[in-house]
Amino acid sequence: MQDIETVTLVLIAVHVVVGFTATVLVSANRSPSSAIAWVLTIVFIPYLGAIAFLLVGFGRLPARRREKQRAVNELILSRTEGFHQVSHRDQWPPWLPSAVRLNLNLGALPMVGGNRAELLPDYDGSLAAMTAAVDTATEYVHVQFYILVLDSVTEPFFDALRRAIARGVAVRVLSDHLSGFLLPRRAETLAALTEMGAEWHAMLPLRPLRGQWQRPDLRNHRKLVVVDGRIGFTGSQNLIDPTYLKKKNLARGLRWHELMVRLDGPVVRELDAVFVTDWYSETDALLPLDTTPVVVDSRVENVDAQVVPSGPSFENDNNLKLYALLIHKAESRVSITSPYFVPEESTLLAILTAASRGVDVELFVSAIGDQALVYHAQRSYYEALLRAGVAIYLYRAPTVLHAKHFTIDDDIAVIGSSNMDIRSFSLNMEISVLVHGRDFTDRMRLVEDDYRANSVRLDLADWLARPVIQKIGDSLARLTSSLQ
Repeated sequence: MQDIETVTLVLIAVHVVVGFTATVLVSANRSPSSAIAWVLTIVFIPYLGAIAFLLVGFGRLPARRREKQRAVNELILSRTEGFHQVSHRDQWPPWLPSAVRLNLNLGALPMVGGNRAELLPDYDGSLAAMTAAVDTATEYVHVQFYILVLDSVTEPFFDALRRAIARGVAVRVLSDHLSGFLLPRRAETLAALTEMGAEWHAMLPLRPLRGQWQRPDLRNHRKLVVVDGRIGFTGSQNLIDPTYLKKKNLARGLRWHELMVRLDGPVVRELDAVFVTDWYSETDALLPLDTTPVVVDSRVENVDAQVVPSGPSFENDNNLKLYALLIHKAESRVSITSPYFVPEESTLLAILTAASRGVDVELFVSAIGDQALVYHAQRSYYEALLRAGVAIYLYRAPTVLHAKHFTIDDDIAVIGSSNMDIRSFSLNMEISVLVHGRDFTDRMRLVEDDYRANSVRLDLADWLARPVIQKIGDSLARLTSSLQ
């Protein structure tokens, strides 16, 4: 009996030591809510919790990758002063210069003027526009997508890449390593790129035997195409069939709805700087950055744009800081579209505060979800938002509203690859474009009007009356969002 008591005391002591050690290690440079969630996981599930933390508990990329990011940032900042030209700074809201400075300090890319920006809300139309742009290439085509698959829908784009290479154009392609294994036709896609002569590399590869390893769920989620530094595309759309070729999606009739933007003008070289940085990270080859003087054509649309890269290669959560700032600065209206809405505490507070001070705030999300845990975690925020006066619109099934953008007041917009969730703020490498322009924002409003027309507005009373089992599931899913 005494031996059992001794063993029990030893186990309790070990558990206390493990809990204390975990508290010290986990809480370093981590938000309190995230630290508490990890400590509770390790304490109540000692072994599995510790293993999980060792696998996915470290939020930054290896030091060598972060050093490459810093090195390219220094090169970007040393470029010609013309990169800082803007065409109508005098028309900016009084607070916008501070946001531009914030983005420059965090991401090293300036706001530039003299750009054209065309919204592409049609899935097939976006692919057709990118394909047509590739067919104009004379020097290079840079392609970067989180998901890149050769299928019947994307085949014309791959054919355009093949034609470009036949003309002597350099084609460089990046796609996420892990996502390639989670979707079909990986072998066919890579074989096609090899056969045509494109240079392809995996982003954030998980190859421990080759010394390539980092936290597995830190992924490169960016989507962009750059043609000759003249034409650029970015937004929410991956290069794949809009059903994502998954049997469960086909069975449910799911189809993704996206929003891309075509950019022409000086901002395209900033978009390409993001590609150059990621290419350097994966290949150790530093492509030349465009350092020619910026020439602003007064005949084109007067849109100022700033590319904002973010992710674990940076020391700060660049997009989180920008988004929170913009929402706090809104005076009349905030319209947010995010397929995965699991906000970090500061962003949630900014949204609730904006609604409470009389700003019209609306949120567009899908009525259905393709990722159960995220879907239920997202729903756990609806009550607080509704009580604060936020209008929530559920885009009708079976379409999955996958677009990622928001607008502030009358002349500020952000579009890119970043969701408004904790994963995009801290774990994924993302790209956003901050745009100042009344005409562009008006066109974004038309897109939001279309969402509203195809959505059902959520009512607080109906939401509170949902089944108890759903409330429990939503609340439990919310707890997992802090494990970052």
